[in-house]
Amino acid sequence: MRPVGVLGGMGPEATVLFMSRVLAAVDAQDDADHVPLLVDQNPQVPSRIKAILEGRGEDPGPVLAAMAQRLEGAGARALVMPCNTAHHFAPQMRAAVDIPFLDMVEMAAARAAALAPGGALGLLGSPALAEARVFDGPVAAQGLRIVPLADPGAMLATIRSIKARGPQPGDVARLSAEAEAMAAAGAGAICICCTEFSLVAGDISAPVPVFDALDLLVEATVRFARDGQDPGAPAALAANKMSDREKETT
Repeated sequence: MRPVGVLGGMGPEATVLFMSRVLAAVDAQDDADHVPLLVDQNPQVPSRIKAILEGRGEDPGPVLAAMAQRLEGAGARALVMPCNTAHHFAPQMRAAVDIPFLDMVEMAAARAAALAPGGALGLLGSPALAEARVFDGPVAAQGLRIVPLADPGAMLATIRSIKARGPQPGDVARLSAEAEAMAAAGAGAICICCTEFSLVAGDISAPVPVFDALDLLVEATVRFARDGQDPGAPAALAANKMSDREKETT
């Protein structure tokens, strides 16, 4: 098993969720069968929302690059980051290390192309994703377009609420309403691309296939740890594998 480094803390509960999903993804008979994870749980990473949406505060890039270097120095053979918005700063991380970065955004774009070829993708996540154009390149490369959020303010408020208090009654209804609005606007698939929303992903409903980018990162993490698979391959494999939930809505 190859150790995988996790740039965590964005937010802390989402990182724990990612780790628990990695554990659940392995059919382990003993402790040694599980994926070795080196986790930098750093809640002090500067706010991605403040840096991208508000244009103030410290640049998260150098902090993330330093975290990547620490994880590489500790023995990680690849890096993952269970935070979609922070992928805006991935170029700074990649430049700081010599090990591969398993890119959750690229995996999500590939999965969307399998679910809605030539169509449109709804991004159920932070308004900062649109502001920073985090998904624009990978989604366009798959021949898709992005359906914007119907109510960015409500999504940002929900993210901040979950970070402060955890999932609350009403969160699922707001997220489902947003997903339904994006489907009505032409989205052929919905990507849950905020790890705070991943905490309630299983309850979000929509009239089109819904998938969680965090699940794709889990799949890629396990594959890399077991096989040392080229980080470019998981995106293609993720595109070819639909969950039972996705199949039900196609």
